[in-house]
Amino acid sequence: MARVAVVGAGMGGLAVAARLGTLGHDVVIYEQAPTWGGKLATFNRDGFTFDTGPSLLTLPAVYRDLFIKTGKPLEESLELVPVDPGARYRFPAVEGHDVTWLDVPNASRARLHTALDEGLGVGAGDDWDRFLDRAHAVWQVTRGPFLESPLAGGRDLLRLARRTDDIRTVAPWRTLRGVGRHYLRDPRLRMFLDRYATYTGSDPRRAPAALSVVPYVEQTFGAWYIPGGLRRLGEAVLDRALLRGVRLRTGAAVARVVVEGGRATGVQLEDGELVAADVVVVNADASHLYDDLLPGNVAGRARRRLHRATPSLSGFVLLLALRGRTPGLAHHTVLFPDVDRYDREFDSVFGSRGGGARPVEEPTVYISAPDDPALRPDDDHESWFVLVNAPRHGASPGGVDWDADGLASSYADQVLAVMASRGLDVRDRVLWREVRTPADLERATRSPGGAIYGTSSNGAQAAFLRPANASPVPGLFLVGGSAHPGGGLPLVGLSAAIVATLIGPA
Repeated sequence: MARVAVVGAGMGGLAVAARLGTLGHDVVIYEQAPTWGGKLATFNRDGFTFDTGPSLLTLPAVYRDLFIKTGKPLEESLELVPVDPGARYRFPAVEGHDVTWLDVPNASRARLHTALDEGLGVGAGDDWDRFLDRAHAVWQVTRGPFLESPLAGGRDLLRLARRTDDIRTVAPWRTLRGVGRHYLRDPRLRMFLDRYATYTGSDPRRAPAALSVVPYVEQTFGAWYIPGGLRRLGEAVLDRALLRGVRLRTGAAVARVVVEGGRATGVQLEDGELVAADVVVVNADASHLYDDLLPGNVAGRARRRLHRATPSLSGFVLLLALRGRTPGLAHHTVLFPDVDRYDREFDSVFGSRGGGARPVEEPTVYISAPDDPALRPDDDHESWFVLVNAPRHGASPGGVDWDADGLASSYADQVLAVMASRGLDVRDRVLWREVRTPADLERATRSPGGAIYGTSSNGAQAAFLRPANASPVPGLFLVGGSAHPGGGLPLVGLSAAIVATLIGPA
């Protein structure tokens, strides 16, 4: 039996703890916040409840595997409800077409083909089918060796390419934007594809073509909701961990990872307490680990590689308590800007094309508004989570000082005005609003700058600049959205499975 110290009780920390507890290890989680969950958080006020992190679950097989491996089927703990339509999109007017509202069906290629032809014009369905066929081929090549196995660096691309055809399929020299231009003739359909790059905190103009698996996974395996909110998934995973003997200590911030004789031997808490461990698993952001928790002379190469990567985008959030109900409101709604303004969003977020980072003037707006009685005080009110892509908090040119006087409030007004201009004006229905900036996210989760996914997938080598699960320090492992294979509930769950396999049974 190994003594395992897990730093951070985000979803990755909870999932790996449950797996390691089942494997017979003595596991303690140390969480700096007063509660668990990390970015899988919730906010409650006056009977209104909001998921402030993930709002849907894709690839549920990852968590079905977790629950089976820890002794109980997922469906015995939680109800999974398909989200149908998966989302409602508001596309801008383009030549020959007015503003278009399109419902994207959940997990049905046939229905999606029909919806695209009816909404965007005949031929859109065929174009998307051709793209999904390619995305399926990428999924077949990448799932096992790239997503379910540990990676240690760029040389793994050659090691994992068993056949030249696999390299052609993954096409690491192509971008997601390039794939869209090849397969999709309608500019609105290309916007639809570009949107999926932001699911990894990335710029579609620089993100690799391999990210085509993101829409493929969502549209093949479905989008799912958990009544009561997605935090209930975290509660269920925590319950599995506790039942397997894992202990959770909240309000226990880790100040450093102790390294002796060249290997990790425990952690020291901020109050000075030293905790001996045979294995340390860090669920904190990888930048925080390498910059703050490890001695400066340790793992320098990994630190330098991490600093070469582009941090992911962050998000600006409005939690809106609304009076009244919205007729025909979808669970998820996406409001796109005009086609010629979409690239300006990524220029603003990443500070590219000669300008520094800045709040997006006319951002794409994402709204999550589940029709769930558990999230509202009564049936005459609604809880809306509104998110727009935003630069991370920090100094220019790569960041924005989101703590600047008046910026958060004025930008919240701007986002509400953008929503109104695109057909969803709720300003006269707002009982109250809660504003969350990238600076707030940084303070709550210690993610540098509030970068949601750690590093972005910008650039052909981005996946191999992402920190490996096995650190260069023996006995020290990384789990969670800032480590391989990436951010989002499915990849975080895969990260936990990889780390548990690397550590092995007691």
